[in-house]
Amino acid sequence: MDSSLIIILILSLLSFCFLIIFLIFRLRSNKNLQELNEIKAQLNILASVGSQSQQAVSDALSKQQETLNKGLESSLANLSDRLNVRLPDQTAQTTKELSEMHKRLAVIDAAQKNILELTQQVSGLQNILSNKQARGSFGEVQLESIIKDILSENSYSFQHTLSNGKRVDCLVKMPGPPGNICIDSKFPLEAWRSFIESENQDERSNALKRLKIDAEKHIKDISEKYILSGETADTAVMFLPSESVYAGINIHLPESIILGRHKRVFMAGPDNLMLLLHTVRAVLRDASMSEMADAVQSEVSKMMDDVGRLDDRVSKLINHFTQAQSDLNAIQISSRKITSRGQKIEEIEVSKLPSVEN
Repeated sequence: MDSSLIIILILSLLSFCFLIIFLIFRLRSNKNLQELNEIKAQLNILASVGSQSQQAVSDALSKQQETLNKGLESSLANLSDRLNVRLPDQTAQTTKELSEMHKRLAVIDAAQKNILELTQQVSGLQNILSNKQARGSFGEVQLESIIKDILSENSYSFQHTLSNGKRVDCLVKMPGPPGNICIDSKFPLEAWRSFIESENQDERSNALKRLKIDAEKHIKDISEKYILSGETADTAVMFLPSESVYAGINIHLPESIILGRHKRVFMAGPDNLMLLLHTVRAVLRDASMSEMADAVQSEVSKMMDDVGRLDDRVSKLINHFTQAQSDLNAIQISSRKITSRGQKIEEIEVSKLPSVEN
């Protein structure tokens, strides 16, 4: 609504109210009839003015309402057009985002399943490692896996029984020297876990003592059981299937490492064992190539003997061909002589024939 029209309406109403109040006071003062008539006339005039003002205000309001209606219709039409244009695009975008969200949720579900499976596997591994017998089997399986990945099948033997009746986890077949190498898996996990999980120095010291006792006992057992003169190499390998245990023994128990050297038993973690086996594979390859070279040399010697015999036979054959050529030349000379004599005989016989006279 226009502010000027509102102001006019308010002023008209205020004027009308003041006039009524004035008339009331005039009536109370008991004026004469003439004044009363004048008041009535003034009231009629005011009523007419108020009616005109009200009509003007009503007309202005109607026009303002019409203008507002047209503007509202135009705004609604524009809004409808915009919605018709943008709504399909927004719907497509929303559908695309929902599709991407479903894909992400699927990826999250798969990741949760993998995490659950990994948790179950870790729990199973913890159960395995908590059992001494299962822990030993775990070390043997890891040892077999590493050896199978590097060496050929004919260069090792698992659970091999030696001449003293002892059975070693793996015997690597090597030419002498050094000879066959014994590898035995040991896993002193309980003492190591006690050492790393200890909360004070006393517990760490006690756990380290137990770890030293276990490690040195394994070293002595391997030295006594698996180093046999004339059957195996004069060294053996103690395989530790955990790099952390191997590193811990090297750092905290250097005296056990020295004992192993004196007993000719060398510790190896998974990484060191793989390095050792790659070296063994190179040695076996060189030994195989050396055997092949000897075989080739033997065959070459035999072939040279055959070449000598072939040379003798070729020389004899050449002599035979030379003699045959000489015989052929003699035959050719005799043939020429016979031909020449035959021609002479033909000439003699023709000259002796009597001439014929007509």
